[in-house]
Amino acid sequence: MRASASIWMQGNASQNWFEVLYKERFINQEDYKMGKPGTWGNSETVQLEILPFESNPLEIKYTHISTRFDPEYGVLWTQMKPEGIPCCSQGLLDDLDHHQKILEKSGGKIKVGDQLHAIHYAVASSLTPGVFNLGGDLGLFSALIKSKDRQALLKYSAKCLDVIFTRTSHYKFPLITISLVQGDALGGGLEAALSSDVIIAERSTKMGFPEMLFNLIPGHGAFSMAARKIGVAQAERMILSGKIYSAEELHEMGLVDVIAEDGEGVEAVRNYVAKQSRCSNGYMALQKARHRFNPVTYQEMMDITNIWVDAALQLTDRDLKVMDRFLRSQQKIFGKYETVVHSGVAVQALMAARRKVEISIVS
Repeated sequence: MRASASIWMQGNASQNWFEVLYKERFINQEDYKMGKPGTWGNSETVQLEILPFESNPLEIKYTHISTRFDPEYGVLWTQMKPEGIPCCSQGLLDDLDHHQKILEKSGGKIKVGDQLHAIHYAVASSLTPGVFNLGGDLGLFSALIKSKDRQALLKYSAKCLDVIFTRTSHYKFPLITISLVQGDALGGGLEAALSSDVIIAERSTKMGFPEMLFNLIPGHGAFSMAARKIGVAQAERMILSGKIYSAEELHEMGLVDVIAEDGEGVEAVRNYVAKQSRCSNGYMALQKARHRFNPVTYQEMMDITNIWVDAALQLTDRDLKVMDRFLRSQQKIFGKYETVVHSGVAVQALMAARRKVEISIVS
């Protein structure tokens, strides 16, 4: 059983979605007054328990992710397996947050049997067929926006941002991060993919930022990361269009680095790692130069997240109805509470439902 921070809350049910975030990134109390990680606003914490961290990431059993390690090239695989709708649920965020803190403390070493191995690559992927991740928890967004609960909305957003920024920071040791996208990556799901140095996508994958369909923008690193990879103007066009792109289109734009045939994504990762390992010193030097030239800072991303929260709270009833239609489509396909079998057909049905929403907006 994994060790983590756990809380028991009093108040309305929506507050139970959240967890006290660690304060290590913040050094003054003004951050807390602004609703950044570390506070609960009007919520009352009855009990807080912080359990010690385990030392070996492979020995920890999670509910919403699984891990494995390939010692040949030093590849750590982190595979998402959220229950129900494959979105950025609080359970998935908690598991990812805990896993990443373990990696930060590992110093880039992992024990397999009696031997200690260096982690050279960290691959993020999904075990949900046809889906990488569908982004934010729309049910939670809708409820918090309707109740005007800015503090709770920012708290959830800060947790998403912590997970993304920790990965963009390479867990504080030198390695290459890779996102293997074998299914749809929408909104926050695409933000998660962008947090890696390299995106390898299977050909039938669809990706994009559909938030503009309900009058919002992605707010957890999308602009910061996309603008650095494909340029400011292209990133703006991508966000404002709300368009869902094919993997080939994004490869031409420079957002996707490698295209793999369907079902061959894992092999494409292996081939990429084998090829890159022959010149890893040069690649690591270029990576460091790129991040030194145009670094993504936590403050920049948090400032944009605050802008996103303020914009979310301005959504109209009409906007929220569109968001709720997205949610109902997801619930119908993936199940409201229980895990269901996913398929490419189900994902295409979700895409069709989204296109119907877009058509209704235009008309």
